[in-house]
Amino acid sequence: MHSTKLPPARLAWTVWGLGAALYIIGFFQRVAPGVMTAELMSEFTLGAAALGNLSAFYFYSYVAMQIPTGLLADSWGPRRLLTAGAAVAGVGSLCFALADGLFWACAGRLLIGGSVAVAFVAMMKLSSLWMAPRQFALASGMALFLGILGAVFAGTPLRLLVVAYSWRPVMLAASVLPLLVAVAIWIIVRDDPGERGYASYAPKAPSGTPRTGIIEGLRQVFSYRNTWLLLFAPGAVAGSILTFAGLWGVPFLTTHYGLGAPEAAALCSTLLLAWAVGGPVCGGLSDRIGLRKPLYVAGCAVLTAGWAVVILVPALPYAVLVALLIVIGFAAGCMIIGFAFAKESVPAHLAGTAAGVCNMGSMLGPMLLQPAVGWMLDRKWQGAMAGGARIYELSAFRTGFSLMLVWAVLALVCVALTRETGCRQMQ
Repeated sequence: MHSTKLPPARLAWTVWGLGAALYIIGFFQRVAPGVMTAELMSEFTLGAAALGNLSAFYFYSYVAMQIPTGLLADSWGPRRLLTAGAAVAGVGSLCFALADGLFWACAGRLLIGGSVAVAFVAMMKLSSLWMAPRQFALASGMALFLGILGAVFAGTPLRLLVVAYSWRPVMLAASVLPLLVAVAIWIIVRDDPGERGYASYAPKAPSGTPRTGIIEGLRQVFSYRNTWLLLFAPGAVAGSILTFAGLWGVPFLTTHYGLGAPEAAALCSTLLLAWAVGGPVCGGLSDRIGLRKPLYVAGCAVLTAGWAVVILVPALPYAVLVALLIVIGFAAGCMIIGFAFAKESVPAHLAGTAAGVCNMGSMLGPMLLQPAVGWMLDRKWQGAMAGGARIYELSAFRTGFSLMLVWAVLALVCVALTRETGCRQMQ
């Protein structure tokens, strides 16, 4: 006889929280190279293009894992998937910290990206089993907020640790945490509350629901115009934020605004925090007014205008620069609307696939932009060096960052061409 007693909130949030721990680690590792650019360029004798490619190895495997992760969450279960992900993340972090050449550094980044890619889907599956449906949105918002806090720790705190102890010992220490998380997940997490003697919140599948294979599901999802438009749009938002805050913002700010590396890292962290706040605000406001498109268009427009000023206007007053980065970060929160927008733009049985496609699109941005900006920087390099790392002129950064601006304009056009759903799921 199955229990009718629902799981206590403390246990439910603990189970979810251990999945969130891997998500936080993923965000930390995603942007960590941004405060170690000089050290990594000197250590591995890299130009900007090679450094951008090293950082982007995280995104190559992350994007590739988006569709398989949904299948693995169903077949393996969240417990096994999260345990394996955390363990591999630890091995990848260890590989990166001990790398004696570029090959092993790239291999470490590849392992990290592919392993932490499982966190979000597994967390959401746990939420649907362990938490009431009314808490699902809260769990989603908390996931993004906590993830970005992980990215913030990879800003000034990580920079100070790197300055004090060098990058290798710090990253070596960081490799221990995911291994501990893997052990904790295996001991505490269970796929279903029934394994702990509680009732599950999982809804029963309605009769007559189409069973669609992954290839057929993708074919059907891409037959809807909004899917294509909402695939390319978030790449500009996440891509520009993570390319700046996650890699090239610190060298740009230290070289052309005279900031110390910790101060530059703090400013990049401020951009990320504004993004964390903007997401829930934009999502909540969209739900309240019952519309998706207007807020998404407005957010993309503000983001585009903000980057245009930062990139094209030299020597901005510091207060103006800070204000612009905060506004850009907050406007980038419009990206969260895209996930609901994409799900509502296809029939209900394809909603999960559509959300996965949208999430893949968001990671295509940094995957392509980080190395592309680096390639442009190298093309404009004038030969200046400092501490074994290349120094780039303002014109080089302006040319490289123009790629972010071009994609932002294209994203604005894409969102403007979408069809409004009115916050209603297509039947």
